[in-house]
This record gives sequence, structure tokens and C-alpha cells, in this order.
Amino acid sequence: MEISKAELTSAAAASSGMGNQTQELMGAEVLVKALQAEGVKYVWGYPGGAVLYIYDAFYKQDTIQHVLVRHEQAAVHAADGYARATGDVGVALVTSGPGLTNAVTGIATAYMDSIPMVIISGQVPTAAIGLDAFQECDTVGITRPIVKHNFLVKDPKDLAMTMKKAFHIARSGRPGPVVVDVPKDVSFKKVPYSGYPDKVEMRSYNPVRKGHGGQIRKALQLLLTAKRPYIYTGGGVLLGNATNELRTLVDMLGYPVTNTLMGLGAYPASDRKFLGMLGMHGTIEANNAMQNCDVLLAVGARFDDRVIGNPKHFAQNERKIIHVDIDPSSISKRVKVDIPIVGDVKDVLTELISMIRESTTRPDAGALASWWSTIEEWRGKDCLKYDRGNKEVIKPQYVIETLWNMTKDADTYITSDVGQHQMWAAQYYRFDEPRRWINSGGLGTMGVGIPYAMGIKLAKPESEVFCVTGEGSVQMCIQELSTCLQYNTPIKICSLNNRYLGMVRQWQEIEYSGRYSHSYMDALPNFVKLAEAYGHVGLLIERPQDVEPALREARKLKDRTVFMDFRTDPTENVFPMVKAGMGITEMLLGSEDL
Repeated sequence: MEISKAELTSAAAASSGMGNQTQELMGAEVLVKALQAEGVKYVWGYPGGAVLYIYDAFYKQDTIQHVLVRHEQAAVHAADGYARATGDVGVALVTSGPGLTNAVTGIATAYMDSIPMVIISGQVPTAAIGLDAFQECDTVGITRPIVKHNFLVKDPKDLAMTMKKAFHIARSGRPGPVVVDVPKDVSFKKVPYSGYPDKVEMRSYNPVRKGHGGQIRKALQLLLTAKRPYIYTGGGVLLGNATNELRTLVDMLGYPVTNTLMGLGAYPASDRKFLGMLGMHGTIEANNAMQNCDVLLAVGARFDDRVIGNPKHFAQNERKIIHVDIDPSSISKRVKVDIPIVGDVKDVLTELISMIRESTTRPDAGALASWWSTIEEWRGKDCLKYDRGNKEVIKPQYVIETLWNMTKDADTYITSDVGQHQMWAAQYYRFDEPRRWINSGGLGTMGVGIPYAMGIKLAKPESEVFCVTGEGSVQMCIQELSTCLQYNTPIKICSLNNRYLGMVRQWQEIEYSGRYSHSYMDALPNFVKLAEAYGHVGLLIERPQDVEPALREARKLKDRTVFMDFRTDPTENVFPMVKAGMGITEMLLGSEDL
């Protein structure tokens, strides 16, 4: 039977309060109607025996575009990139067994960064579960530690409500991936269907949205009487769509602010009140302010190891900490806080702003001026300086700075893989808007760059999408260049090719006395020819003076995917750097500190 645009009305009938006509549908058709009712536009996937009925149902509809990737890991990464850039729930579809296990890295990546996703996996027929059937694996068991929740649907009658729950869980509270495992017989059995549920109630799942008023008032008192205040924000501000509220709060108070790697763009990097990213590769001013403030407001951040370094070192300085987060388990997990506020960050910041407006107390202008004076001294050290005058070899930082200068006024998204190039992109591309910096923070997954860019370009066809990568990371999902061609997603790839697994080499140089064990790439492909073999444009850039012309040429080719192979300085390291086990103010600022 056809499931077309004309039937979207009936797919969402219950949710719009319209009629209740019952029809007999296969489980696969119910699943597709559920996706339609949820407003899903794209599904990334790869077919296999256990999901063929679902694929047949997709064939009979025309409202959801299915994107055929070349590897299931990339399906989940692409759906993940789409979710990060749009705020919508990303959807991926994989078959049983190896289809699911290939997807595990993508699911874990989304889980670590709290990305709303629904992953539908095929399963062997219910009667064969547990019998080691062909392409069987324990999907629920395998994914349990890396999902917000998972479901095994044993009765097709439960499919519609299960999908409703899956989307609700994925997008509410602290977002995250949800896996729905669908046995093959559940997808072909027919069941009565009278519309998609319009609401969902789950006794065991009711995330708190509104922060405790008394706690917010206590936070207000601390903030307004602080001598050395600091605002530290993470990915939760972006996920909670609270960037406008954060900007209002910072501008009202005039306090310094920092973003984590996952929070970049929440506050404009071009504003003087922004001290840069903090943490292992953060700026001197951001890290010193974190250590020396007397009142710290943490919003949607989790004090992870890459941000505060050694917790004992962090605890040496007395400070009062206010921590706002939707997830109660994140509060006082690594650092004891004084005023915990559990709630939706947008709601809490809105309430805090209105309380400040009503209050007659104002920040201590003299103390704040003195604090800013100290911060400006730290900032004066210019910890992100590098050899800009080098005419012999391309400095990777220069590529990023040039890209930023050329695209800062354009509608641009930057994805990255993981390694030195990721840190340089975070340090030198100054993000002024939210959801423009798309990278794997918590899990640190190599190979995400191209699939992320692919997913974003499909969602934002008019925007420029650049993937900043390295010659190591890019080869992990390079087969997706084929998907880019098939679905016409013309992305621009900037590979900072230093012929090493750069971050591994950097640690080996600093921590392992220069013993470069298996970090040198001595059998690299010709990336220009490889890009051309996939039907794209390849450019080799070997001189600093050719960096800008190459980027200009790539941007001109609006309808083509362009792979730019920048041959960069193989000896360059990411600084500042906090070594493992050290405190965040114990920074190496350059090779002179080694």
C-alpha cells in the first residue's frame, strides 16, 4: 500500500485530534507512519535481510528521504551531525548483527555528547532470538551502556507507542540516543492501526524542567556579590537552545565567560568578554580565570577531565560554585558544588535574568574592574601566537585562520575529526553562532568529519560546510565520498596533512621521549587522485601563499565536493597544553617549555 504525502494527515491523525479510522497495516508500515508523524525528513541507513520489509515500506512513500551510506557507522554519524546542526532528532536504520555492531561507535559518540537520536535496528525473528541465528546479536545488551534507553519490540501492536516513547526520551531532559530493535516478523505481521499516539506518559521518566526558585535566589546573591566572577558553559547551553539567554545574562553582568569544546558558539568568540576555550588546550586567560575566580557559574557543563585537569589541583583554591544542569547525575560528580540547580538551562537562565532585573543589588564595579585588569594581563601573553611569517612550510593554524577570515561573514558550518586539527579549529576558528561547530567531544571519535558534513549539507543545502580533518582521521570513513556524490552534498574537505597521527606524535614527543611508535603514516594515498576517483575535485596545496587561492577556488565550486590536501608542518604541536595529571594552570605554552 502507498504511504505518500497525501497520507501524512492520517499518519498524524491522532496527534491532530482528527478521526480514528482503523486500518490493517504491516509493522514496517506502522514504523514508517510513526517517522512521518514525528516529522522526520531524512533517514540514513544500509539495508540487510532483517530490515527488508522496512525498506519495502520506505519504497512506497515519498515524504522521507532515505540516504544510502557506505558503512553503518557513517549512517549514525551523519544522523548525529544532522541532529547537532538542526536540534532535530537524527534517525538511522541498520540491519541486525554486523549492521548493529558497526553502528555502535556512532551510537556511543552521540551518547557521550548527549545528542537526540533514534536508531532503528533489525533483529532476527522473535522465535529465533537466543538461538544464534544468522546475523543475530544481543542488540539490547550490547547497546545498554551507550544509550539513553533501548527497546526490543516483540509485538507489532506496540510499535507505534514504542516509537512515540523513543522520540520523547531522545529529545527531552538530557538528550541522547535511543535504540529500537525490530525483529523481522514484527515488521511483516499485520496489526490494526488507528493513528499515531498524540501523547505519552511514562511513570518512571519525568525529567525536571523548572529549577528550584530558592536555589536560583541563592545563586543570584552569590553572583551579584562576587569579586572575581566567572561564567563557564558547555554543550548543554546549545542543546537547551539557551544561547540567547546566556548572552543576555553575560551582557547584563559584564562578567567574563568561557565555553568548553562542546559549547563553542554559545557566546560570540569575537566579544571581549569571551576568554576563549578552556581546558587541556585552552587559553591562559580562560584557565587562570577558572582557577582564580571566587564565584563560578557553571551552566550545562560537567567539569570533565579535559576541562579541569586534576580535581585535587582544582580544589586547592576556595571558590563558590553554582551548577545548573538538566541532569542531576552530572552535579557534584567530579567537583563538589555549593548551589546545585537541576532544571532546563533555558528556563533557569530566564528566571535568573528576571530576578537580576528586579534586584536593586548591582555587581561591585571596582572589584570587577580589578578582575578584568588581571584577566587582560593574562590575555596579553597571547598564548595562541605562532610563526605567522613562515613562507617555507604551511602552518596548520594559518589554514584555519585563513578559512575563518574568508567565511566569518558567510553562513558556515565547520565539522572536524579528532586530533590536532580539531584543537586548532577550536582555537583559531572564532565561532560567533551556536551549532556551527560540529565535532566529537566526549568520545573523541575519528572518522566523524565527512559523515557529519554530509548530514549537515543535506539539512542546510544553502550553507557552506567545511570538514577540517587530518590524513589519519579522514581515511576512517573516506568511503562516504561516494555517498556525497550520490546525494549531491557538495562539502569542502580541508585535510591538514602532516603525515603523522599528529596528536599521538605530540604526546609521544612530550611524554615518551620522542619514541614515535606507529604514529607515522608512510603509505598515504594520493588524495587528489582518490577524490577524483570518487567523482570529486582534488587540490594539493604545498606552499603558504597557495592556501588562500585554494580555499577561494574551492568556495567557487559551489556544486562540487572539493578535497584540499594541505601539506602542513609535521613538527607543529598544539599549545597551550596541560599534561595528563596536571592542573589547568600548569600549562606548556610552547616548545620552549618542553
